[in-house]
Amino acid sequence: MDSSKRIRELRSFMDQNAIQASVIINFENQYYMSGFKAITYSRPIVLLIDDSKTSLIVPALEENHAREESSADELHVYYEHPEKQSFGTSYLEHLASLVASYTSGTKIGVEFHSLPITIANLLRDKGFELFDIGGRIAQMRYIKDEQELDLLVESGRLVSLALSHSLKNAKTGVTEMEIDQYGNRALFEETSTKHPNATLDFFAMSPSGIARSVMPHVFSNTRKLEENDIVVHSRQVGLNGYRAECERTFFLGKPADKQIHAFQAAYEAQLAALEAIKAGVRAKEVDDAARKVFRKAGLEEYSIHRTGHGIGIGLHEEPSLRFDNDLILQPGMVFTIEPGIYIPGVGGFRHSDTVILTEHGTELITEYPRELIHLIL
Repeated sequence: MDSSKRIRELRSFMDQNAIQASVIINFENQYYMSGFKAITYSRPIVLLIDDSKTSLIVPALEENHAREESSADELHVYYEHPEKQSFGTSYLEHLASLVASYTSGTKIGVEFHSLPITIANLLRDKGFELFDIGGRIAQMRYIKDEQELDLLVESGRLVSLALSHSLKNAKTGVTEMEIDQYGNRALFEETSTKHPNATLDFFAMSPSGIARSVMPHVFSNTRKLEENDIVVHSRQVGLNGYRAECERTFFLGKPADKQIHAFQAAYEAQLAALEAIKAGVRAKEVDDAARKVFRKAGLEEYSIHRTGHGIGIGLHEEPSLRFDNDLILQPGMVFTIEPGIYIPGVGGFRHSDTVILTEHGTELITEYPRELIHLIL
């Protein structure tokens, strides 16, 4: 990942707003700016960018990983074992040392939505004014570059492959977790064959039955699928840090008439949103296209979330395809299209696909049949 262009863009923003340095805590933004992503963030990691250098503060157990993956100019390590305690045992010691050379009373950029109080207090105690840069970095991430788009396209292929294997093996008596595992196995085999040395992020969830399918976000469990069940199978796959999403609602056996009505509304709402989305339209227009379908079907009260969201490094990124978002969409943005309805006593209904906006239209990067005839197993 070439982060130099991103750092130059951030530095330009810092210069325009008289920001002396930026302290970045959000792990997605750290990856975006430095190429470094830890497996777990149980210990603090801090990225600091000023006008001349980038500095990464990491715990000792991430030292070798950071040297291998990070583009940071300097690495500052804090230790948890007594043999090296003289080099520092706290990330705050390193941060205090780094900001000591900056002029008190000037601005330090921080992400207000991610800033720990401990760091805010440290910076304020040293006389710095805190300036929010979180929104600017989010805007930078709206538009994907060519390398990011290539990864997203392949993630779209991989997530579609995994979803197809899960649905192919869904049957009564199989648990939700087993459904997920069929797709996971295919995903692991394909990725290890086609992408040696790659990293893989993924999740899958398959809430089944009327009661569980009306919960849009719920972990798969050991519930066994039953005859006439409804299932919402949802997946994301991230290749080398970049995610695509694909979801399908399916049935085991013939759905009830109310379920057919709701399924058809969700299906048509997604088609309407896929037709509406393109560069030059407002985000809320895409949401409205889906909601018009639900209103016509008399089901609008059950459409309880946005029609879609940005996706890339994060599971859910800005911008959102919400009723109140006036943002004009641009080429290079990537979205999930996932209008859903959740009707107590009937079930949950949601398909999701991932699209890239281009100068010439919309590129769909996930695929699996959406029609009811293909989703009664």
